[in-house]
Amino acid sequence: MVKHENSAIKIAIQTADFSLSDEVNLLEAQNEEDGAVVTFSGRVRNNNLGKKVSGLFLEHYPGMTEKSLHNIIEQAQKKWQLGRVTVIHRIGQLTVGEQIVFVGVTSKHRQDAFAGCEFIMDYLKVSAPFWKKELSEGVENWLEAKQSDEIKAKQWQP
Repeated sequence: MVKHENSAIKIAIQTADFSLSDEVNLLEAQNEEDGAVVTFSGRVRNNNLGKKVSGLFLEHYPGMTEKSLHNIIEQAQKKWQLGRVTVIHRIGQLTVGEQIVFVGVTSKHRQDAFAGCEFIMDYLKVSAPFWKKELSEGVENWLEAKQSDEIKAKQWQP
């Protein structure tokens, strides 16, 4: 497991699963300034592009991945008033239903929290060096970035 933490930012790249409730509790702990907590969690689904999926294998570029995630978080912090930010991304072999990613943010205001969380997730999908190999109908395929994810991320640009 690779972790990067300071008082306001937590980044973890790990093979182990995580507890949603524990992560929300950590975001809220000793944080009486922020009234909004917004989270996103993603799981391995059982289908993709009309094919049955039985699992994913995720890889990343150590060191570069954490730096990329930190840069994405810093961009979000410049755009919105965010308090604490947590990004957890799993790597290795995952089966259908397992958690892949968690993004959580706090803010004084719900609009900033919603926007910040969505921005971080959108940019994580297109900018962080993660690679997914999908096992679908007995065949392994490396997945390319979806054009819809690229379009979504570009919507945040001025």
